[in-house]
Amino acid sequence: MDMSIPPAHVAAPADAIQLSEVPRRGALYRVHHEGKTSYLFGTIHVGKQDFFPLEPEVTEALAKSSSLVLELDVRSSDAYFRALARHGQYPAGQTLRDHLSPAALARLQAALDKVKLPLKSVEHYRPWVVANILVGQEIEKSGFNRGMGVEGYLLSNARKKPLLELENADYQLGLFGSLDDAQQEAYLLENIDEIDSGAALRKSAGLVEAWGAADAPRIAALTRELTSGDTVSARFMERTLLGKRNPEMAASIEAIMRKGDAFIGIGLLHLVGDNGVPALLRQHGYQVEKVY
Repeated sequence: MDMSIPPAHVAAPADAIQLSEVPRRGALYRVHHEGKTSYLFGTIHVGKQDFFPLEPEVTEALAKSSSLVLELDVRSSDAYFRALARHGQYPAGQTLRDHLSPAALARLQAALDKVKLPLKSVEHYRPWVVANILVGQEIEKSGFNRGMGVEGYLLSNARKKPLLELENADYQLGLFGSLDDAQQEAYLLENIDEIDSGAALRKSAGLVEAWGAADAPRIAALTRELTSGDTVSARFMERTLLGKRNPEMAASIEAIMRKGDAFIGIGLLHLVGDNGVPALLRQHGYQVEKVY
């Protein structure tokens, strides 16, 4: 769910990688409605070279679908930076120093010192952006690369298929920007606490590993952990990043499927549980079959 980091170069296409026995990764659903068949696939925003190519059922589903649907086009860096300037940066003349309490600023300085990142280089960003940057650096310590995200791989292998976006960068970053100063400070401190304790890396790397093994029980358990507890981070994940967006995504997918079939790649957590996109589509009369 890390949407604070700029888009990166996309992964290599499948035909550039030596094919071998390919394990199942993520989660794949087949969706039927009114004679049309689409596919719903759970993505992650980081990866490793050995995550690709994807399982043949996924690449075959993509190949026979008329269009590719993603949350947004991760190649559109201009749109991302415009949204970041609008929602993630302070107006000219303001910095983090003007918005964080002295205690929070001291905690942030200590966290930045550990990763040798000068406060001056991030002080124009709002706390939620800095928190996500710090967590992103933790993830990369495990060898996961933002440039190897699954969305990039799908884009590289969709050939000349039309690309449809469910959201855009301005909408996604605006969700974080809706947090007030007190919530943003709490979000920053909670993430620093989790980095210091090792929980941030355990959760993030654990989710990527669970995706890499198509481990549905572990994916469900980690989703519950990420959305449980009386913290700003957990409530924001449960109510906004998932609770608000899942019904919107389901409605957009229904509109797309009324016109034709598609291969739909969305963040893995959007597929989980009674309020996940597959469950919502079932509630609206769609036949949703889990392939794996």
